[in-house]
Amino acid sequence: MQSTEVFRLLGEILNFGAAEIYALIAVFTRVGATIALLPGFGEMTLPARVRLGAAIAFTLIIWPLVAAETPLRADEGTRDAMALTRLMAAEAVAGILLGLTIRLMIMVLQLAGSIAAQSTSVAQIFGAGVTPDPMPAIGNFLTIAGIALAMTMDLHIKATLALVSSYQVIPFGTFPIGADVAMWGAARTMAAFSLAFSLAAPFMIAALLYNLALGAINRAMPQLMVALVGAPAITGLTLFFLWAASLAILTHWADQLDDVLANPFGMP
Repeated sequence: MQSTEVFRLLGEILNFGAAEIYALIAVFTRVGATIALLPGFGEMTLPARVRLGAAIAFTLIIWPLVAAETPLRADEGTRDAMALTRLMAAEAVAGILLGLTIRLMIMVLQLAGSIAAQSTSVAQIFGAGVTPDPMPAIGNFLTIAGIALAMTMDLHIKATLALVSSYQVIPFGTFPIGADVAMWGAARTMAAFSLAFSLAAPFMIAALLYNLALGAINRAMPQLMVALVGAPAITGLTLFFLWAASLAILTHWADQLDDVLANPFGMP
């Protein structure tokens, strides 16, 4: 059965016209691409059916809100398959860009955890988490805590508003300009690295002070095996800093996440 026949039958079931069906599918394309990268809703640990259900639910919420932004002729999909393909591709690109903007905030926590673990010499301690690849336990702890915090802060509502506003920045069926995407991507990446570095700063400062103290002790007492004394000390110090600074780290990160969700494309 051809896709146009499927759409026609779907229109008969829902009592929608051809233009409405094609607009609905196009909205689902943008929403589905975003949800696939959205924290919490798009995690690889979730079953595919759950992620698909989330994408459909978001689509049914967003479609009525953007109906005026999705003009489509009733015969556009049936007469010109290339136009429909281009429309779907443009919507997928817009959804991926929006999803990457939000996903970068999760990568910030992963990078901050990796920097902290490398600085404090506990990077060899891995933990199972939401990422498919093993990473230091500190990174997994911050990532899981960040996702849980985002979900409690009405991520679904903020993501819905971000998707609706995305039609003002990237109009329906329009490919974003390559130069603008490059500048936007570079700016977002630099901001993500800067934020990750600032979140890991307490651990880096503690590691620096620890290494300076360890070097001074080694010079004063060369016969002492400072590595045997220092390893438990840096591990305990890392756990203490994780306990003391995690609230401030996650609070600051949540504020930055709100800013990204309010203006995902960095519009002035």
